[in-house]
Amino acid sequence: MGTMATVPMDVRTVAACRAIAAEIADDVQRYIDAHTSVGVERTILRAFGVDGVDDQGAPLVNVAVDRYQKAGLLDRGISYWLARALAAGMKDPQEAAERLAYGHEVDRGEGGLSPDQARALLAPHAALAMQRIDTAREAREALRARVKAGPTPHKYVIVATGNIYDDAVQARAAAHAGADIVAVIRATAQSLLDYVPHGATTEGYGGTFATQENFKIIRRATDQASEEYGRYIQQTNYSSGLCMAEIAWMAAVERLDMLLNDAMYGILFRDINMCRTFVDQYVSRRFIARAGIVINTGEDNYLTTADAVEKAHTVLTSQFINEAFALRAGLKEQQMGLGHAYEIDPWLEDSFLMEMAQAQLIRQIFPKHPIKWMPPTKHKTGDIFFAQVHDAMFSLVGITTNQSIELLGMFSEAIQNPLLMDRYLSLKKTRYVYTAAKHLGEEIQWKPDGRVAARATQVLREAHEQLVDVQRTTIWEAIGNGAFADVKRTRTGGKGYAGVVARAKDYVNPILGLLEKT
Repeated sequence: MGTMATVPMDVRTVAACRAIAAEIADDVQRYIDAHTSVGVERTILRAFGVDGVDDQGAPLVNVAVDRYQKAGLLDRGISYWLARALAAGMKDPQEAAERLAYGHEVDRGEGGLSPDQARALLAPHAALAMQRIDTAREAREALRARVKAGPTPHKYVIVATGNIYDDAVQARAAAHAGADIVAVIRATAQSLLDYVPHGATTEGYGGTFATQENFKIIRRATDQASEEYGRYIQQTNYSSGLCMAEIAWMAAVERLDMLLNDAMYGILFRDINMCRTFVDQYVSRRFIARAGIVINTGEDNYLTTADAVEKAHTVLTSQFINEAFALRAGLKEQQMGLGHAYEIDPWLEDSFLMEMAQAQLIRQIFPKHPIKWMPPTKHKTGDIFFAQVHDAMFSLVGITTNQSIELLGMFSEAIQNPLLMDRYLSLKKTRYVYTAAKHLGEEIQWKPDGRVAARATQVLREAHEQLVDVQRTTIWEAIGNGAFADVKRTRTGGKGYAGVVARAKDYVNPILGLLEKT
């Protein structure tokens, strides 16, 4: 698109916001660098090639890591104990992990193997892990170079029947109807499971389980659709919850394009412990950075629990913080799909102008980022005709301000899980708006002293004020005080805190070491 209409934006205030967010993230990074988690250590085993489940369906990586955590030995890193098993004669990481999980006795470290010796022993296996990620990335990028993606805003739809094979059919149908991105929404509460289910799944409540085999099945479907329709179809899923790092690894090697991945979403909306989440998001994003995957952050959710007019600035505050965390994990700006949403009460006077102001402000502050724009949900009712109009207004803002990724609203959202026809009608409506208003943003100007400009200035000012307050109290306390989404969480509360482990001085993790050099 050409030059768009802009709103006033004080570049000094934006720079100050970024500087403050950097200091907030640095405080948390010091904690991250001194800790690991059971989820991180399981991910490392997977990256070494460890796979499979026992006769009860428990993943081998869980059994091995849990055993060494209970023994109080995980502070040295599961990689160290894996290296010792290899040194004892195990032929490969799979066999070594089986020894860690099921061996007669837990290895207590007698006999000595230095951390440097462990790293040297694991170096070829760590290099193979990087090669798997790089090979998958190259294959995805080669297909994208040959089969071009559609223009932005990319039209993003969700499919999720519980049965992955039905999801694959629906994914291709959505692509045929014009979708650019297909997400298989995760089964309800999977983010609270401290393990990843194994294999293809054919049932699920509210969605389909995220597993490595399920990722493969949908990737095949989207690849086939890309070839058939001559338009690259992107695949996304959820890297969040107690297994966010493990899912990031799986997505990296199965060529996913995007992952819902946020530094604070799990804390606020799933009551996952903040220490666990901060550690896990960092490692998950290291894999994502290497794989060239685009993240989608979850600030849109803030406005479903807090007032979208009064708390609009909290979205911008969180975007600055999410950006700072992502930079520390090695992500480029082009990989940061920062989220926001069209959630202001539609019956408020000038609600459309306020939505336009926020969307344009965010687009200007983050010009290189693939912004993810979310549809109205909070004020949807059973009135499907009004819902279709409401969604059309959302799409009009999206095309006018050139949002990068637009998750399409469904008129049936408040009454049922969307059917295939619902998605078709949503895609048809959006195609009409995008075509009819294609160059609207280039043809208009906002009055410097008008309502849109004033609203944008207000939101940026309030975000700066909140960042100053968060820096003063630390983000740990800010979350405890309900600064985001009107939700309060404590530093030691929530799910998964018991799975956080302080690193020993001789902690070994050669895969993370390679990722941090990327």
